[in-house]
Amino acid sequence: MAEVRLKDVKKSYGKVDVIKGVDIDIEDGEFVVFVGPSGCGKSTLLRMIAGLEDITSGTLEIGNRVVNEIPASERGIAMVFQSYAIFPHMTVRENMAFGLTVAGASKDEKDTKVAEAARILQMEHLLDRRPSQLSGGQRQRVAIGRAIVRKPEVFLFDEPLSNLDAALRLGMRIEIGKLHKQLSATMVYVTHDQVEAMTLADKIVVLKDGYVQQIGPPMDLYHRPANLFVAGFIGAPSMNFLDVDVESKDGHAAKVSSAIVAPVAIPFRLDGIEAGNTAKLGIRPQDLKPVDEGGVIEGQVQLVERLGTETVIDIGLKDGSRVLSSLPEDAELDPGQTISLGFSPERAHLFAAET
Repeated sequence: MAEVRLKDVKKSYGKVDVIKGVDIDIEDGEFVVFVGPSGCGKSTLLRMIAGLEDITSGTLEIGNRVVNEIPASERGIAMVFQSYAIFPHMTVRENMAFGLTVAGASKDEKDTKVAEAARILQMEHLLDRRPSQLSGGQRQRVAIGRAIVRKPEVFLFDEPLSNLDAALRLGMRIEIGKLHKQLSATMVYVTHDQVEAMTLADKIVVLKDGYVQQIGPPMDLYHRPANLFVAGFIGAPSMNFLDVDVESKDGHAAKVSSAIVAPVAIPFRLDGIEAGNTAKLGIRPQDLKPVDEGGVIEGQVQLVERLGTETVIDIGLKDGSRVLSSLPEDAELDPGQTISLGFSPERAHLFAAET
């Protein structure tokens, strides 16, 4: 396997800049997920690593070798696509061996490597079937098996689960996670689904508008988001944001309040929080709870969503804004009910409004 390094990598289509100077280090054996909204550049970045898109400027290294001008077939990578890209007229065995066939491998080599990949993916019983006889999850495993037989230095996954239903996505996430542990492989995975990112990644790269917003382990991004975008994108349901005024500042704590938020002191880590300025108070729904006394926010229950494992409460505030509260599954609240909400200041986040 190998490490992957992107140094000030940019990609433009004519006058349109898509990737705007990206620096990312992916270590040998890491599972790194590129995540972000549609159009952020994550798939373009993956295709540049694969050699399917040219690099406008910057340097791409795979295994300490600059590969900017090296064809995709010589980079030591294997890519698994969203659309599976398997041949309908071939059996599973033939599909998995296709890359080896093109490379001129012997029948014995193909049989050995296909058998090993089928064992890893627990699909020995499917080798003589055609794609039309397979489920969506099985077809995706064929595509992954075709990548495994090549024994690449780096595996690339481009939204491989987006065509599957929720139950199959969960099962395939587990399979891909197990595969990473079995192979100890370097894997780069693109998704717009932050749940996939949180559950699979050793390290997440959050992208927006062609820029890297933050890189780090999943729980670092969850607990210590670098900016408003990361705070709102990572975590489900999304973080609540409320406009507040900074009344005073003492070291790394600020007293804030607004027409809907009672005065409260919030520790903060980021620059730009100054007395007299406005700020954004961020509270995760899991940290915002109904309280009998000492509440900081008051509102009226608008909607109660019972999801089985939790109950999500949509609460309207007197200025017309709304917040979400995530409660245990047996929480007893009704639409129209007025409630007082509190939170631990240490669990809240404070962001400079202009950044």
